[in-house]
Amino acid sequence: MIELRGVTVELGGRAVVDAVDVTVADGEWLALIGPNGAGKTTLLRAVARLVPFTGEIALDGRAATELPRSDLARLVALVPQEPSTPPWMTVAEYALLGRTPHLGPLAKEGARDRDAAARALGRLDLLPFADRRLGTLSGGEKQRVVVARALAQEASIVLLDEPTAALDIGHQQQALELLDGLRAESGLTLVAAMHDLTLAAQYADRMVLLDAGRVVADGSPADVLTEAAIARHYGASIDVVPVGDRLAVVPRRAVARVEE
Repeated sequence: MIELRGVTVELGGRAVVDAVDVTVADGEWLALIGPNGAGKTTLLRAVARLVPFTGEIALDGRAATELPRSDLARLVALVPQEPSTPPWMTVAEYALLGRTPHLGPLAKEGARDRDAAARALGRLDLLPFADRRLGTLSGGEKQRVVVARALAQEASIVLLDEPTAALDIGHQQQALELLDGLRAESGLTLVAAMHDLTLAAQYADRMVLLDAGRVVADGSPADVLTEAAIARHYGASIDVVPVGDRLAVVPRRAVARVEE
């Protein structure tokens, strides 16, 4: 579904993404992890063609640079970390923006578009908020609305930049379970930049660890989330703990020894 070959993005004369080779299978959930400044967000933006890049990106077998913008928008939905949320717009209106790629020039939304937006809001428990203006919502509520807009787009590839950052633990779980359910139902392909390594390990099939714009590890959570790798690339001491058939990452507190 997604192929990146030698993808490099330079910003301010510096390679923020540096010769990245990654393939994401149809229906796979890939988590991009890495320390701050590793290039995770920039890599997502390159796939969405929001920043210039060198190298090759193919989406569903087609070169991304050759896809018309309208085709790209129907294929790829992006949930940004800091989305634009006009305070005067209602939740229903904002979710309906996800249908824009499906409309012709000067066309208005029809019943199918309104139904798709309503379904997306319903899946995130947002229908009671439909008439609320975005400016009246909490940060977590806005984040759920942004995810709903992406779901209303009905794209087969969804790129998520820290999708749970503003959510409480209950809504984190709700949003990720919803995405995983949609993946099971319709073969949705997910690429998510995530700081929470435990959540990433709970939901992702595969992880790519980035550092200084380069891929330094690629594999299953068990292969990538090692104490040595986290120490080397994050500068953190952690324990990796089995939880069922998944993993949890627990920070190891440095406790000073008290002499008797």
